[in-house]
Amino acid sequence: MEGLELVKAAMQRQTVERIPWVPFVGAHAGQLLGLDATTYFKSEQHIIDGAELAIKKYKPDGIPVTFDLQIEAEVLGCAIKWSDDNPPTVVSHPLADGSLKLEDLKVPCRCSGRIATVMNATTKIKEKHPDLALYGLITGPFTLALHLLGTDIFMKLFEDPDNVGEVMAFATKVGKAMSDYYIEAGCDVVAVVDPMVSQIDPMSFEAFVLPYCKDLFAHIRDCGAMSSFFVCGNATQNIEEMCKCAPDNISIDENIPLDFVKEYAEKYNLSFGGNMKLTSVLLIGTPEESKFEAIECMDIGGKTGFILAPGCDLPMATPVENLEAVTEIVHDAYQQDVLRAKGKTPKNIKLRNLDDYFTEDTVKIDVITLDSGSCAPCQYMVQAVKLAVEAIGSDKVEYVEYKIKNEAGIQMMLSLGVKNLPTICIDGDVEFISIIPPKTELVERIQKHLDKKELITS
Repeated sequence: MEGLELVKAAMQRQTVERIPWVPFVGAHAGQLLGLDATTYFKSEQHIIDGAELAIKKYKPDGIPVTFDLQIEAEVLGCAIKWSDDNPPTVVSHPLADGSLKLEDLKVPCRCSGRIATVMNATTKIKEKHPDLALYGLITGPFTLALHLLGTDIFMKLFEDPDNVGEVMAFATKVGKAMSDYYIEAGCDVVAVVDPMVSQIDPMSFEAFVLPYCKDLFAHIRDCGAMSSFFVCGNATQNIEEMCKCAPDNISIDENIPLDFVKEYAEKYNLSFGGNMKLTSVLLIGTPEESKFEAIECMDIGGKTGFILAPGCDLPMATPVENLEAVTEIVHDAYQQDVLRAKGKTPKNIKLRNLDDYFTEDTVKIDVITLDSGSCAPCQYMVQAVKLAVEAIGSDKVEYVEYKIKNEAGIQMMLSLGVKNLPTICIDGDVEFISIIPPKTELVERIQKHLDKKELITS
């Protein structure tokens, strides 16, 4: 089977001879071209050239055109901050700061801003690779609503649900339009990437996400394309709700056990994908560790309804040789058997001695993230901590972000006993796991630690 046929068969839960491989290449394509992320994401030709090089090196069965969840937000009036090694991040929220009202916003056309850049690139990539499953990634409705409303959305879920519903309805219209543009440009799969749904409970998901995403996936299906619901972070509590949205595929990261997702995918007759470890293996591991990681995922996923993929978009600096190693093992059944026979020797990371890290004269907040510069839930969790610390106004409170894109970050994660990302720890206690707390609740929790140490806030 060609790549497109293989991905389509997996999406339809047919048993395949070889598990399809879909590397989520975004900013990493810039590295392949020797470019910084900003230069790469702004250029139609660079997006085309980056995809071409990734296809040549990694022999994928499917690949995204690009991976940037700020395209729609930027066109709709959100200010963005550019980075050398990550996609841009949203830094202003027009419906929160009053610069725009919802009635001022219009669904962007195909010719708007960087939408045109990406769609033009899509057409040209598909013309050259008609047998490859081309993924068009759109910003999920809840994440787009959060870009527009900011973290106020979490309070509005309870205090002003009608307003949230109105914004979600608008975000869904944008999602339908973006789906149309991608499908018309040649995409075979529309992936609705909605990382912020990992930050809400199932009841909120059912009320504020399910009806809109179900409508969006039905629209994609009516247009003749396949669909994937892509979530980052620990969305374990919402996996069944995601399945009820009726996409063709659920794609998850390392925070959620693959066998857990497989169980629900089979229950709802959906395909599923993921969840290779981005940082501890693909970014800072070795080629052999990358091969073992691929084998482990493939053995759990099986040959019916599973697509092998990284847990999220690949970090820009992911070593090419690690991804080439995955490609090699995906296409070589003999090597798979050899590796299974050898068994896996995990990489040892020595735990950090924290005896002198926490002191009696300071409350220390550690935010363990993938990277707030590229992960939306991580970005908003770090922002929540910053705002809470500023509200307390004490020099007795310190906070630091540990990114697990390096060994020091992984070491701190393991030393604190953190298992899911992002997570807030206060004086070594795990306080908020994959949930962005309201500012009032976070302030109260920090104040308890100040009181415990008899530290007076200034």
